[in-house]
Amino acid sequence: MTVFQAIVLGLLQGLSEFLPISSSAHLSLTPWLFGWEEPGLAFDVALHFGTLIALVWFFWQEWITLFKAFVNIVRTRRVETESERRFAFVVIATIPGAAAGYLLQDYARTIFRTPALTGLMLIVMGVILWFVDRQARQDRAIANMTWKQAVGIGLAQMFAIIPGVSRSGSTITAGRAFGFSREAAAVFSFLMSLPIIVAAVVFEGRHAIANGITPQLVAGVIASALSGWLAISVLLKFVARHSYGVFAAYRLVIGAIVLAVAFMRG
Repeated sequence: MTVFQAIVLGLLQGLSEFLPISSSAHLSLTPWLFGWEEPGLAFDVALHFGTLIALVWFFWQEWITLFKAFVNIVRTRRVETESERRFAFVVIATIPGAAAGYLLQDYARTIFRTPALTGLMLIVMGVILWFVDRQARQDRAIANMTWKQAVGIGLAQMFAIIPGVSRSGSTITAGRAFGFSREAAAVFSFLMSLPIIVAAVVFEGRHAIANGITPQLVAGVIASALSGWLAISVLLKFVARHSYGVFAAYRLVIGAIVLAVAFMRG
């Protein structure tokens, strides 16, 4: 892998991790489309570390608030304030996705990673995202979330184990289905991504360390961090005034291209 390829994959990871267009699809399909060598698990983990940097960087004040809430919960053994409830809901929503990732990780790297399935999932989730976003109410805030809604959003994240579904896409769609505003659905999706990304980096990071720190690795991490921060910033500003329709349309186009190429290649 060249440094240029590492930068391209890093940019794609950072942008597609937080936009509802599936980072796993873009990372698996780009080498397949252009005939590049597969970057491997170690590089994939390094790119997730880059998006982790972006997530902590952008929401650093929120993380401080949630940490204080966690300390209060441990100290008082009660969940009372809005920040404490938000922390509890992030934990609740994370559990289903973490369980799916642990139990189905082998399938995610083999059976689920076929281009045809990825292309199909890009289209299917694009249609679902468009329909739900178009029909859902717009006024619910995170402060009004219930534990049942947190569980529902967490269950939606389980399907992100399949490339093309998109972790942010599935959780944002679930949030919109429960009536949360476009911005609230995106923010909660970003917050609940932290434990999943941290777990991936911690448990798989040894592979990246074992392979050594290369220029490609560094370039990929930097590109992923910068593009990830940009993706969060742009999405929150965009959905404050617009729908998710443009992302649904993008998914349909890319999914159709992938299916066409997969069909031509036999």
